[in-house]
Amino acid sequence: MKKLKLSAKEIVNEAEKEVGKYFEKIDEICDFNQEKVLRAFQKNKIGEEHFYTVTGYGHDDLGREALDNVFADVFKAQKAIVRPHFVSGTHTLACVLFGILRYQDTLMSVAGKPYDTLDEIIGHSREGNHPECSLKGHGVDYIEVPLIDDTLVDYGAISRRITPNTKMALIQRSRGYSLRHSISIREIEQIVLTIKEKNPDTICFVDNCYGEFVEDREPLEVGADIIAGSLIKNPGGGIVEAGGYIAGRADLVDMCANRLTAPGIGSEGGAMFNQTRVMLQGFFMAPSVVAQAHKGARLAAKVFETIGFKTHPRSREDRTDLIQTVKFENPEAQAAFCRALQKYSPVESYLTPIPDGVPGYDDKLIMAGGSFIEGSTLELSADGPVRPPYAVYMQGGLNYSHVKIALRGIIEELNSI
Repeated sequence: MKKLKLSAKEIVNEAEKEVGKYFEKIDEICDFNQEKVLRAFQKNKIGEEHFYTVTGYGHDDLGREALDNVFADVFKAQKAIVRPHFVSGTHTLACVLFGILRYQDTLMSVAGKPYDTLDEIIGHSREGNHPECSLKGHGVDYIEVPLIDDTLVDYGAISRRITPNTKMALIQRSRGYSLRHSISIREIEQIVLTIKEKNPDTICFVDNCYGEFVEDREPLEVGADIIAGSLIKNPGGGIVEAGGYIAGRADLVDMCANRLTAPGIGSEGGAMFNQTRVMLQGFFMAPSVVAQAHKGARLAAKVFETIGFKTHPRSREDRTDLIQTVKFENPEAQAAFCRALQKYSPVESYLTPIPDGVPGYDDKLIMAGGSFIEGSTLELSADGPVRPPYAVYMQGGLNYSHVKIALRGIIEELNSI
């Protein structure tokens, strides 16, 4: 870390002047997406009657149906399923993979190794507890096409490796716990064109986590067949307590719904436990909250560049998700960052993060962020595996002012070690 000549507050204020020129574009995207969401609410005539949910089997739930339709309209999907029954983003992705893929199909990841929690789902984890339950255990083949230097999509390799058995191409939009490039909507469009030219029947599935409302288009608008994401990330607006969504081609969404519930039930059952109102409200709030977090990520990138750390993406680069990576190169600085962020959280600010094992990950993780909803990464948080290059993955921020305050505290903590 560079020797600081300015105070933490001065560093943040100077960085804000530099990145402020990007905020007008963020506001334009926010306004566009907010209007799109509002029009979906108007089209579906959302009323107070949609806030009440039924019990038991959940039959004839008007609110659940309206919620699905609003998501479908916003994401330009034939159909969507939005449920609190999805345990996490990983569970939602698994419902897509197991719902659609069959014996002797091939799944191809087009941006290298996907997120760590998919290892056991695919069947590549060294410590999988039940390998027979994985895609590999079900006879699904798997191949990866890495990015070129973790930066460029290898369209040529994608085209060469597509075969008649390539049932699905997985496009993970966000970087996950890696330093690779996140995949923009423009790049998703080119990936889909490349795949469909070689095999029109290959299903293009986008893991949309962390990406919703960051750009003015979503993956289904550029040719993807199906998308999925978590409601405690962008589309939950910071207030949804749990759940996920799947949207896309109606036949594919139906297959995924049958995996979530059971054949014959699909999307027609499942009590919503009085969560429909908060899911609708959170989705309505999402474009504005995402814009706040987007501004915070830009500012964080500039702050850490200023004090001598490598960031991904850089403050001047275009963004397609909310994740800001900072490389610290040693575990002490990584831990100091997390300590400070926890200290400047609204919930459990008195706790000290320490590395520990987390289900689905091979390495210990250090996690920080006192959130109102456990694990909510639309709220300001950071985590990372304790392994070289000892990077932290900062995401979220329900309001921009909180991000600024936390950044000042992080600078002071790093300066003290």
